[in-house]
Amino acid sequence: QVCAQLCRRPCYCPWVPPRCPRGSPLVLDGCGCCKICARRLGEPCDFLHVCDQSQGLVCDYSSASAGTGATCNFEDDEEGCEVNGRVYRDGEVFQPSCKIQCQCLDGGFNCIPLCQEDVRLPTPDCPYPRRVEIPGKCCPEWICEAQDQHLLRDARAVSPLLRFPCQEWGTEWSACSATCGVGFATRVSNQNRYCRLETQRRLCMVRPCPALPAAFPAVS
Repeated sequence: QVCAQLCRRPCYCPWVPPRCPRGSPLVLDGCGCCKICARRLGEPCDFLHVCDQSQGLVCDYSSASAGTGATCNFEDDEEGCEVNGRVYRDGEVFQPSCKIQCQCLDGGFNCIPLCQEDVRLPTPDCPYPRRVEIPGKCCPEWICEAQDQHLLRDARAVSPLLRFPCQEWGTEWSACSATCGVGFATRVSNQNRYCRLETQRRLCMVRPCPALPAAFPAVS
């Protein structure tokens, strides 16, 4: 309807196209009829006087309702992110599961765990801690599993490996304790023949230490 009111057919255009300022290319007007200078950022625009789309500009009518005319502005291209088939808005916080919370940011998303990643080491009153899923609860919890010492002793006598299945668990190795030369890294893991949580160490070396400068020979 707007096109029918503003656009005349056939087109009547000046013989000589306008000379545009630097940074303003020649484009077809809103009727697709005559060549005009594309409007730049912050310049007034309307249906006929279009903005420079090569710069990502569109005619922003949001300020027109405030009494001022429309101006050329960058297109509000709000990116979202898709997770498990659902699209979330930029900045929206969501929970794909009860164990993590995520936020959509610039087309991607960052997540943080909601369950504590604490470590429970064996103690005399709880020699066999085990992390298990509790029905009705989201986060796993540590329990003290009671083991029959006789069965455990018999199992060790028959085989160095435990006969019950062991669900491996461990933290990441820490940074090397030395910035140069040989140091050690630590972690907590149950990857041993008794499937018990323990602090483990291993040697590491980030880089060799620089050689000390040789002492000057004594002058006789």
